[in-house]
Amino acid sequence: MLGNANLPGFITGTIYQGSLKQICLPGLNCYSCPGALGACPLGGLQNGLADPLWRIPLYVLGFLMLIGILLGRFVCGWLCPFGWFQELLHRIGWPSRRNKWRPTADLPLHRLLLHGKTVMLAVLVVSVPLMMRWLTGYGIPAFCTYFCPSGTLMAGIPLLLANSQLRELTGWVFSWKMSVLLAVILLSLWINRPFCRYLCPLGAIYGWMNRFSFYRITVDENLCTRCGICTRHCPMSAPIPFDGNDSSCIRCGECVQVCPQNAIVCGFSRQAVQPVKKKAE
Repeated sequence: MLGNANLPGFITGTIYQGSLKQICLPGLNCYSCPGALGACPLGGLQNGLADPLWRIPLYVLGFLMLIGILLGRFVCGWLCPFGWFQELLHRIGWPSRRNKWRPTADLPLHRLLLHGKTVMLAVLVVSVPLMMRWLTGYGIPAFCTYFCPSGTLMAGIPLLLANSQLRELTGWVFSWKMSVLLAVILLSLWINRPFCRYLCPLGAIYGWMNRFSFYRITVDENLCTRCGICTRHCPMSAPIPFDGNDSSCIRCGECVQVCPQNAIVCGFSRQAVQPVKKKAE
């Protein structure tokens, strides 16, 4: 939350434009948020790809690789303000369903929906900005402009509340993005982190690096009894302990807390990962 420490901006409806805005923050942290002191890496990536001068956003790519290799999706679990927002909604909403319902077991097309993050990244973050730049000379940061619910919550709503002139300019795009945000809010009451789970392109990037990141899940095969408690309690339905560093794992540490055998370690462990082998059918 320190990345949104410019509190006067929420009152005045102005966006901080100081030198810190040139620095990327690891999570979804909209550049246009009145409180934001840094930039969103997805926004920086899209603007670089949309640049009419055809400049490759090497700084943003290097930043994403560095953070991904160091932490993986730890960013999603602990550093992303929109992830925290969804987690909070899930904790206060529909507790009876929250404890009994798991997407892996009950949600139709769950496996297919897991690819939504990659589709968002390939289409709205990369392809559309590049295609529009090729066709018109200047691309559009499509994910930020037309979809990102985090930007709507952290930037769109605060700016409109504080600025009457902006309210007069709202149109169908803002209405559509509000619909996306409301859908995420309602789903968060039922599913833990639906946007992180199925649609976040930043989560897709960090998820690819989960298997190589220094911060990781380590399972002691000698202690693990295959009881399945860790998997049942995982908020992201990661296949722990068979694949603790699956791309869905957000390093929340819930599996560590519930393991009765203390067989799971989450952190900067030098111990080699020992995935538990499934029994033959």
